[in-house]
Amino acid sequence: MVRGMHCAEIQEKPGSNKSQLLHNKIREVPFGKYASQFVIFMINKYRYTLSGSLFMLTTFMMLAGCSGSRSYSIDGERMTWHTITISFEGLRLSEEGDSNPFLNYRLMVDFMHGDDTITVPGFFAADGRAAKSGSSAGSVWQVRFKPWKEGEWHFKASFRKGPDIAISTDSRAGSATAFDGASGRFFIGPTDKSGRDFRAHGRLEYTGERYLRFAESGDYFLKGGADSPENFLAYHEFDGTLYNGNNQRRMGEDHPNADLHHYRSHVQDWKSGDPLWREDKGKGIIGALNYLASEGMNSVYFLTMNVDGDGEDVWPWTSPEERYRFDCSKLDQWEIVFSHMEQMGIMMHMVLQETENECLLDSGKLGLQRKLYLRELIARFSHHLAVTWNIGEENGPASWTPLGQTVADRKEMMRYIRNTNPWNSFIVVHTHSADPDHSALIEPFLGFENLDGPSLQLHKPAIVHNYTRKWISLSEKQGKQWVVCLDEIGPYWMGVMPDKNDPLHDTIRREVLWGNLMAGGAGVEWYFGYRYDHADLNCEDWRSREHMWKQTRIALGFFRGYLPFREMNAHDELTDNGYCLASPGKIYAIYLPYGGTCSLNLSSHPDRYAVFWFNPRREGSLLPGTITTLQGGADMQIGLPPEDTDRDWVCLVRRL
Repeated sequence: MVRGMHCAEIQEKPGSNKSQLLHNKIREVPFGKYASQFVIFMINKYRYTLSGSLFMLTTFMMLAGCSGSRSYSIDGERMTWHTITISFEGLRLSEEGDSNPFLNYRLMVDFMHGDDTITVPGFFAADGRAAKSGSSAGSVWQVRFKPWKEGEWHFKASFRKGPDIAISTDSRAGSATAFDGASGRFFIGPTDKSGRDFRAHGRLEYTGERYLRFAESGDYFLKGGADSPENFLAYHEFDGTLYNGNNQRRMGEDHPNADLHHYRSHVQDWKSGDPLWREDKGKGIIGALNYLASEGMNSVYFLTMNVDGDGEDVWPWTSPEERYRFDCSKLDQWEIVFSHMEQMGIMMHMVLQETENECLLDSGKLGLQRKLYLRELIARFSHHLAVTWNIGEENGPASWTPLGQTVADRKEMMRYIRNTNPWNSFIVVHTHSADPDHSALIEPFLGFENLDGPSLQLHKPAIVHNYTRKWISLSEKQGKQWVVCLDEIGPYWMGVMPDKNDPLHDTIRREVLWGNLMAGGAGVEWYFGYRYDHADLNCEDWRSREHMWKQTRIALGFFRGYLPFREMNAHDELTDNGYCLASPGKIYAIYLPYGGTCSLNLSSHPDRYAVFWFNPRREGSLLPGTITTLQGGADMQIGLPPEDTDRDWVCLVRRL
């Protein structure tokens, strides 16, 4: 293909005909000096399937409306929720050149469909294939876009240059250059994906409820995944990635790595056809994601920057000392991994900083460095369908770490993410673990329009249920309902131990997993502490917690399969034992952490109810207990489970 020319591949829709396909192909071509060659190609391709008069009329009408060359190409599957990448030919620049392509140039692209318009930031992409070439220089600028509607989309690029223009919100700042004003159009058909692939469900959005919801399928999302290793992106086959620390362990933290992650045990999980870069790189990290997805998990927590932090091995810049220039090939390789996560149905939980380095950029303020850092990540990765933007791990000053971002600093950072990111993504803040630091640093954000929930860290498993209920209730009263997830459980040195040290995970299952979900929480991620093998920074094998993944999968499966959980709220007051999640009068789920039985207050609901039991320790179906039906109108005993009456069980009571 001649560079600058692009003939889009068109998905043939049911009922379409060759003339419509031809029309679509013609209107997507950026005509220029090669238009005549294209016309000859199309005549030869379609001369036996179209009437000559229709073809010539359509072709020359389109040619008459086009003039000049178009320096762009369009790549990607033309389907809703799939990534469309538009590459523009601009000035030849480099990561380290005198003219900084990340700071002194700005690409913004308007996408239009009927009355809908969205403006998406673009980025310097070196040669346009940096993940595979390793290039740090080139003339390609890209924008990534996920269309949510079928039909014809139009786009128009604004490309301007000027000092610090990348972070300017003034559309007229600087001066137009290169391909400024380039425009075109493309046609979108329906997605062909199904199953756990997020492209089958659409964008995962905050909608003002306790759970995130997919825009296309309307399904509500419950999270289960990995919080460790937090330096997941410190992978040895990413360009420009190295350990930059002094191998000194900080008090209360994991031992830093002597080497980068290899994930050797997960190479076996890589499958033929899965993505790679540089011919054979990436099998370990791609395989690790395959394994996690095979266990039914749907989220991974990872830092995008830990300079001066615990790991000292993850950053987006060309070096750990740099703040204004980004590593194009490394970030392009991250994109390969993130795209695979999306296809495997795994949310990207992007943690933008940690407590040790939250003041690294602009002394914690929203200045040039922080804005540029956030803009680059947003431009490159915000198109993905399931992203949590976490403004920082253990964010804010505390009694043991007095240097931190102020409430005003944090609000400005959240506001900038919201205003710069064109998509309705989920914004959270990771908390400190214990009061008074925990509550004091969350309460100022109750009702704040740009925070969608806390990323809870708690030092004691026993308090998870009550703290989840607390923040759900307080946020609702303040007019902005939070989505409340448990993302790190203490004690900090233990977290979730390997299966060989804690094969049953009784405490974590009872008090944390079911504690969060039964309070109306939106799910969990598992942190690995630092005293055991495959810990928070040095985890190489997610199979080390295989029993915990299974128990998480069982819990999420019960909620998805048996409960209208969006309609249910915590009603522990209706029982005299355990946790109760209910839509009173319709359905009740009662979790008994230590077995036994309880009464259920049905005094206001005189209907008849069926009683079932579910084993949270073993995959299986609903089972009968000693009582199979209840007559409402009073406090009723629910009976006993079918076996192991001293172990944890779930009782499901449904109106007949």
